[in-house]
Amino acid sequence: MYSSRGFREWEMGDIDVIRRGKEYHLFHLVLPNHDYIAHAVSEDGMTWVRTRNALFTGEPGTWDDDMLWTMHVTRNPVRKVYEMFFTGLHRAENGHIQRIGRAVSRDLLHWKEENDQGLPLAPQGLIYESAGKGDRGWISFRDPFLFRHEGSEWLLICARVVQGIGSRRGCVGLVRRSVDGYVLVEPLFFPRMYDDIECPCLAELAGWFYLIGSVREDVEVHYWWSNSFRGEYQSFRHNVLLPRGNYAARVMKDGARTLVFNVFIDGLDVESGVRSIPPPKELRKSVHGGLELVSYHRWEEKKLGTRPLAREAFTSHLANPKAACEGTGESIAFSSTNGYEIFTVPEDDGAYLWTGQIRVRRQGQCGFVFGLDDQLGGYFITLDAVRGVAQIRAWGSRPERVFRNYIYEDLQLGTFPPSTEGRYAFSLLRWGTYIELSIDGVVRLTLVDGQFNGRNLGVFVESAEVELAHQALFALAPPGTDRA
Repeated sequence: MYSSRGFREWEMGDIDVIRRGKEYHLFHLVLPNHDYIAHAVSEDGMTWVRTRNALFTGEPGTWDDDMLWTMHVTRNPVRKVYEMFFTGLHRAENGHIQRIGRAVSRDLLHWKEENDQGLPLAPQGLIYESAGKGDRGWISFRDPFLFRHEGSEWLLICARVVQGIGSRRGCVGLVRRSVDGYVLVEPLFFPRMYDDIECPCLAELAGWFYLIGSVREDVEVHYWWSNSFRGEYQSFRHNVLLPRGNYAARVMKDGARTLVFNVFIDGLDVESGVRSIPPPKELRKSVHGGLELVSYHRWEEKKLGTRPLAREAFTSHLANPKAACEGTGESIAFSSTNGYEIFTVPEDDGAYLWTGQIRVRRQGQCGFVFGLDDQLGGYFITLDAVRGVAQIRAWGSRPERVFRNYIYEDLQLGTFPPSTEGRYAFSLLRWGTYIELSIDGVVRLTLVDGQFNGRNLGVFVESAEVELAHQALFALAPPGTDRA
């Protein structure tokens, strides 16, 4: 986990990650001033150490003397340098017009601006909003992402078309890079839905192209697909890649894998919410063609040991006479015909991976609980096996408040394909404040929250019966301390 906390808890801005040798290199903005692009390194993509800052705002009077915004770092195999395309704002324009510039480095540590062939680049008002062509008082032309395809190079840009309803002009703009310079062309994607599509990026998986973008309206990461780079990008019925709170996602190649990193915004305020970078996930094309998130493969390196979970290890907490915990060997059944009951086992230090199979035999309210304290406050994940919905809630007490003396906060919702048998493989991961739930091998919930740190996990049932089988509880090496 990485948060880059200073005086404020929300200083983390948009990110980009690239791998060089055995190290991952993270570049990110620093809020609220946006006066430099920070740089951190990691051996595992999870615990980071700050290093030499990459780039600072320009000297007074230059095009980027006000602020620096989102960047993309990539290796140029022809020029044999690393390139950073980034967004700059100019004080003389009150930062109202965004431009794209470029810096180069041979080692990812020492950067120098090299703006030639028409850089820095700004919109011209023919295709994309420019000065005098917008209705918001400021111009979107930011968040570059370089994509190479069939010998050509393209910059994807968060931009807005010049016509249409003001709140629906957001598009993924496109710039072609050639030996003669940079040419603005028609948008790669214009859905007529959003004010902006932020931090656009593109991944090619198994012959399909997946366009990924973050949307301020719902604070989620969406995606669209096409079977050709310049083709028509379409949406699946459910096109949320990363659920609520996850933002500013960027993809990177890590050998044969395609990883997605993102910022998590606690409080759901893209302007000031508390921010951190959770561990990455892997992108995979599903059998139906959609994108799937797979848990990061390096969790295997964090495992310290495992223990089986027998029926005798579970304790009930509410003394409900209509509830029962029964079973032998690999299978344990938890039930309550009337009212609520919680069954838990202890865990050690808040860093674990709990795996197994859950079968919903009778659907009332049921699911997982973890982080449970001695007042039964913690995290509750409700599993609706009929509709295929997983919802995580923070639920506990707040005794210092006389009237509203409870915490009951819906944190995130994810979906999964319902099974006719009501049987699902699951893995629940807690690593410090990071929480991740996978159902049938696909990540459904991924968030950061630190409200509860109790040491019990298990299941809850209300007029329901569930069966757990093939369980294992793995202790994980706890999160290290990120060093600024």
